Amino acid sequence: MVTVPFQESSLSRKNTIIRGTIILTMTGFLSRFMGFFYRIFLSRTFGEEGVGLYQLIFPVYALCYSLTTAGIETAISRTVARKVSLGKKQEAQEILLTGLILTFSFSFLCMIFLQQNAAFIATKLLGDARCIPLITILSYTGPCSAVHSCICGYCYGLKQTEIPAAAQLMEQTSRIFGVWILYRFLAKSQGNVSISIAVCGLVIGEFFSAVYTVFALPGARQKEKSARPRMAIGTWKQCSGELLSLSLPLTANRVLINLLQSIEAISIPGRLQLYGLSASKALSIYGVLNGMSLPCILFPSAVTSSVSIMLMPTVAEIQAADHQEEMLRIIKKVTGACFLLGLFCCLLFLLFGSWIGITLFKSPDAGRFILTLAWICPFLYTNSALSSVINGLGKTGSTFFINTVSLLIRIAGVFFVIPAFGIQGYLWGLLLSQLTATILSAFVIWRLIRTNCEHSTK
Repeated sequence: MVTVPFQESSLSRKNTIIRGTIILTMTGFLSRFMGFFYRIFLSRTFGEEGVGLYQLIFPVYALCYSLTTAGIETAISRTVARKVSLGKKQEAQEILLTGLILTFSFSFLCMIFLQQNAAFIATKLLGDARCIPLITILSYTGPCSAVHSCICGYCYGLKQTEIPAAAQLMEQTSRIFGVWILYRFLAKSQGNVSISIAVCGLVIGEFFSAVYTVFALPGARQKEKSARPRMAIGTWKQCSGELLSLSLPLTANRVLINLLQSIEAISIPGRLQLYGLSASKALSIYGVLNGMSLPCILFPSAVTSSVSIMLMPTVAEIQAADHQEEMLRIIKKVTGACFLLGLFCCLLFLLFGSWIGITLFKSPDAGRFILTLAWICPFLYTNSALSSVINGLGKTGSTFFINTVSLLIRIAGVFFVIPAFGIQGYLWGLLLSQLTATILSAFVIWRLIRTNCEHSTK
């Protein structure tokens, strides 16, 4: 018997994107809404310097995630989508199990490495010994993050967004309540509470999210009436090779990009000191920017992030079916909608940015940063969709090049413009980098579509 690959119709693909986007957007908004007030709590409880110290460890967090999990998660999503479209559901489950074993092992090794080298990372790389206990606590997020990320990648490959959406809410809710309970307990018993409880909240959130996805996944498998995978040695080798061949380039891209982001983030406080600020004031400015202003600007991007998650596998399917007209329609509609959303948010932040900074965060600096950052919204939100389209077309190298150029512009702003103009110089560099990324992405997509059209007419 010949297996006929399943191919979605244009209407079915549209409905899948809309349904998945609605679920992820609602979840994303609720999660970011909760996180928004959580950051207000952190800023008022621990102050701008405490938030800056908390933000200082996030490059380490992002780098470890990219190194151990991000590439395999994306590889699982793409491989599972292909396996299911060919009717090979058991092989899709085998891919998930293989990915779980690989990522959990990598994350466990990374956890040990962070714990043994926390002092070096904090003092030599981050430049602040107060980060030592924070890095030690942070290391425990790795194994839990590996589990829930792989399962979410599997669900995205199936185009089932319910479990990832619920996992996101579970993570955010348990993180916030965990920190609140710890704060109440320690404040009553000790009177002095450090920012380390916020890092404990990260561990709590990842743990409960991982537990939820593990218990939720068997129900999804039972609903599909798929047999449990039997992992023979040959199957393990085949699945590992298939996953690693896809994930290694993606991981290399993510790691290099996160290294550049880490250099950028770690260097900002030091360059602000060259501008003439004290070490404490520089860290406070950094905390306001990354802990208050940027999260506010990124809040509406829950919509574009949801669209991007659903857009990548859809673009890959359309490319395989060689439907160039449908491809152009989807790209124009999605990117146009993202750009219009960015324009609306730009106007909104220009009108109310100062009020948000002063009223909600009790920080005039936050309001001033929001006014400048408002101009990046149209390009920032559009870039998310454009990158997803490029990845869906299989040109991850182009995405890597674009992101690298964008980050190099930002790093140039950090090293050469901040010492002369302060944090405002970095904001200008951020705007230029997003504009450059939009232009390069649009050019790459235009070239790819044009090439595909020429091949289809021959």
